[in-house]
Amino acid sequence: MSVDPTNKPAFPAKPAPIGINAGAVTIESDRAVAEAQGRLAIAKRFPRDETKAFQRVVEACSRMSLAESAAYAYPRSGQTVTGPSIRLAEELARCWGNISYGITELSRGDGYSEMEAWASDDEANVRTSQKFTVRHIRDTKGGSKELREERDVYEITANMGGRRLRARILAVLPTHIKDEAIEQCKRTMAGKAEEPFADRINKAVAYFARLGVTADKIEKRVGRQIAEMTPDDLTDLRAVLNSLKDGAAKIDDFFPRQEVEARPQPGDRMRGIVQAKQEERDQVAYDSSPL
Repeated sequence: MSVDPTNKPAFPAKPAPIGINAGAVTIESDRAVAEAQGRLAIAKRFPRDETKAFQRVVEACSRMSLAESAAYAYPRSGQTVTGPSIRLAEELARCWGNISYGITELSRGDGYSEMEAWASDDEANVRTSQKFTVRHIRDTKGGSKELREERDVYEITANMGGRRLRARILAVLPTHIKDEAIEQCKRTMAGKAEEPFADRINKAVAYFARLGVTADKIEKRVGRQIAEMTPDDLTDLRAVLNSLKDGAAKIDDFFPRQEVEARPQPGDRMRGIVQAKQEERDQVAYDSSPL
């Protein structure tokens, strides 16, 4: 039987995505569809009790351990952007129920990874996702450093993925749940601590002093004296600390260091060595934060 070479199919094949391994995407899509169908069936069989779910949110946000890590801050265009942290988003998803989420590495090329962050309300059958590319580099003061070790690659992709995942989880949660969670965390920070509020302020100031941030800089940031700081100010400082620990920002983004002359001065090399050692101590201080 002869075939007409000019005959075109009624439905031409969809072109493969550029920059993404098409085979990996197809396999991942098939697996995701099968898993999603299973989650939808379970969610319909065991629907959430919204009243009990709301109570779980309030109870979770009444714990100091969650309230202290509930917010993040990020400098942008001369302003500070704040919002719920990834830890709060994950806890809200647990309390609300029938929420699935995750970060998937779709493919890996030479020096980059194709990633996807997604979240789904299995009961409402609502899903949101975001695909993005993560380059295997880390920015340092000496320039960009190429990452080759598997652990370094995992850390950079997980860090970048966590920021997108936070937004995806919050996108499928009801607005009133997010608002109540934030307010409850503020109330917890303000009035449910075992130690006096003034002592917590003093501890925060002392901790930032270990990082080279003076009380004057803190007062300049919050716009009032230390003795007049409010619970919202303490929440803001905690959000700054969370961003520093997560690597989303640096101290200079919130508390600029004093400017130095561009012309080399005697002793610059030794001061550079001392500064490098101080940065190492700062990193240890982030990881052992008492706040």
